[in-house]
Amino acid sequence: MNGHPNTMTVDPADLIACPQCDALYRATHLPDGKRATCVRCGTVLISPRERSFLHVIAFSFTGMILMIGAIFFPFLEISTRGLSHESSIFGVAMAFSDGWIAPLAFFVLSMIVALPIFRFAALIYTLWPLANGKPAWKHAATMFRLAEESQPWAMAEIFIIGTAVALVKLGGLAKVSLGPAFWAFCVLIIVIALKNSFVSKWTIWDAIERK
Repeated sequence: MNGHPNTMTVDPADLIACPQCDALYRATHLPDGKRATCVRCGTVLISPRERSFLHVIAFSFTGMILMIGAIFFPFLEISTRGLSHESSIFGVAMAFSDGWIAPLAFFVLSMIVALPIFRFAALIYTLWPLANGKPAWKHAATMFRLAEESQPWAMAEIFIIGTAVALVKLGGLAKVSLGPAFWAFCVLIIVIALKNSFVSKWTIWDAIERK
């Protein structure tokens, strides 16, 4: 990868910009396992990995299964003074489904559940034909772009962090038992991190355009 090219003589389609510092480079294809980083800030720009598309698809399928299961399985149970209450993510969201706060139920389910599932589905739609050596399906570029743009709003990870903080505060007031949905979310965080480690945005865009 060549840094800071003369943009007057280079096709803009051959350029890649660092997402952190906006430095421009002429993009080149790299062998699997090699990485191209920004010389200014060190951000990884291109990082192709062997069979990365298949890995991303596998992790996306796993994430969808975990997310769907986590919606309906018990998330936690709170017990105090002989009384106990068990709740799920879906049950908590539905608790806000009446009256003027009904939009909050839609917001909770969208940010925690719907958007992560959509991102998994969009990645599968984008990469499935590419992983099988076939041309990208129609609207693959749009689907991948939406998946990337919705990433900041998919808050499954933030939900787990917020839950952990709440559990610390509840620990002194009641007995809290964690359900299978909580552990499913914890595994989901690991799956998302592994998926992200195999995603090379430039490699995916290049594959979509070449196919």
